Amino acid sequence: MDIKFVNPFLDAFLNVMPQLGFTNVEKKSLSVKGKNIKSIGVMLIVGLIGDIKGNVAYGIDMESAKKIASTMMMGMPVTELDEMAKSAISELSNMITANASTNLANMGTNINISTPTLMVGTEFEAKMNTDKVLCVELLVDGNLIEVNIAFE
Repeated sequence: MDIKFVNPFLDAFLNVMPQLGFTNVEKKSLSVKGKNIKSIGVMLIVGLIGDIKGNVAYGIDMESAKKIASTMMMGMPVTELDEMAKSAISELSNMITANASTNLANMGTNINISTPTLMVGTEFEAKMNTDKVLCVELLVDGNLIEVNIAFE
């Protein structure tokens, strides 16, 4: 996987998160995983087609997902990941991936993105489309978000 296709996703976090009220986005670690990605609580998968094909799976633990949803909903308390909070988290994945798509287009790489698929739980794994998946862990105001990128 060419790193030039990964940086647009990291740049998207740096662009989108401050617009939603988050003040600190930092890269924690980078690793390579196998084909199966274990859920850490909430998983959002967005498909990519076009000049590059693949998937991005965003992983967020349940408590972080609630905090992020609360911030996105102007501080409204989120004690459970109800439909409104799930909608906010889904929209976050959509906004970040769309912003990354724009970043890629500015580099001359055109893609289209699917509607995000949201799954909740820790007892499942998502099988990605490639044998090696690049995982970038980000801290957003102290909340862990895994960005699992699998391009063909």
